[in-house]
Amino acid sequence: MSTALETEEHQALRAAVAALGKRYGRDYMTTVIREGRHTDELWAEAAKLGYLGVNLPEEYGGGGGGMAELSIVLEELGAAGSPLLMMIVSPAICGTVIARFGTEEQKRTWLPGLADGSLTMAFGITEPDAGSNSHRITTTARRDGDDWVLTGRKVYVSGVDIADATLIVGRTEDARSGKLKPCLFIVPRDAPGFGRNQIDMELHAPEKQFELVLDDVRLPADALVGDEDAGLLQLFAGLNPERIMTAAFGIGMGRFALSKAVEYARTRQVWKAPIGAHQAIAHPLATAHIELELSRLMMQKAARLYDEGDDIGAGEAANMAKYAAGEACVKAVDQAVHTLGGNGLTREYGLASLITASRVARIAPVSREMILNYVSHQSLGLPKSY
Repeated sequence: MSTALETEEHQALRAAVAALGKRYGRDYMTTVIREGRHTDELWAEAAKLGYLGVNLPEEYGGGGGGMAELSIVLEELGAAGSPLLMMIVSPAICGTVIARFGTEEQKRTWLPGLADGSLTMAFGITEPDAGSNSHRITTTARRDGDDWVLTGRKVYVSGVDIADATLIVGRTEDARSGKLKPCLFIVPRDAPGFGRNQIDMELHAPEKQFELVLDDVRLPADALVGDEDAGLLQLFAGLNPERIMTAAFGIGMGRFALSKAVEYARTRQVWKAPIGAHQAIAHPLATAHIELELSRLMMQKAARLYDEGDDIGAGEAANMAKYAAGEACVKAVDQAVHTLGGNGLTREYGLASLITASRVARIAPVSREMILNYVSHQSLGLPKSY
């Protein structure tokens, strides 16, 4: 893939992470999944090399970079067949929110561990009855003396079993208006009343999905991240990196699938020439490559705008990047499987499981339809239907 638009530092980071990914690869990932383990070895090595916390502030043990750098790390690991999904959650969402809005104490407590991989944090926003409508979030936090008491439920929360804490999006009552407003709370994994149930997924991944139950979970005053009145700001500070990183996840997966298909099409011979010489095989693969490249350009734009502090511009670009990458990923995986024919469905070639996995980039963290709604209203100024 062409990287001429990137700085020398970014190109060097990309090459170094690609080399790390190559040492692990798809075989490592499928073995971990089959054995029911977690990607501890790759996580630890990526952390040791400074890749996991590349976006976090230097004074707290991070690399002092931003989403531009972190998205390169995830994309290249994905292109090698071994993406780390928890990078989206732990350093990108939770690390960013705490770095931007946390108290000094919260930063000192969490950021060095998130940067060196010794601490992991999950993120809980989705609810069974709210779906894409964050205004319907019913997880509420009420004051009780100096404490907060949280009650509610969350679903599709990744990696709660390995996370030291979960950043929970709840709602508090505004004392002046009486309206509920979003707030973020750090809930330690062993907090009394904090229960979790694993969701039985058809998706094969090292990271498991959970439903959470918060039954009068009592938290100290300092569990609240940042200012009580800046809830929406804090929330979106985490959601834009989530979209940028989901784009990186999709682009990496698409690149991995495409590289397998191209390698196969070059060497597989049924008649006189390799099958890649036939336009019916070659052109769809070329189209997939173009769409992945275009997605990456929008992801780079979103990362740059975000790192420069343009939250509104980054919001639009991050949504577009996530949409484009989700579509490109699904198409690349589909075309790769199709190129290999029956071999595309075997365990040996490692592509069949990506048919399910590639849908994640289309569905999470927000559906493509909600992104089209966002672009309709925010970019085009069309009226809302809801």
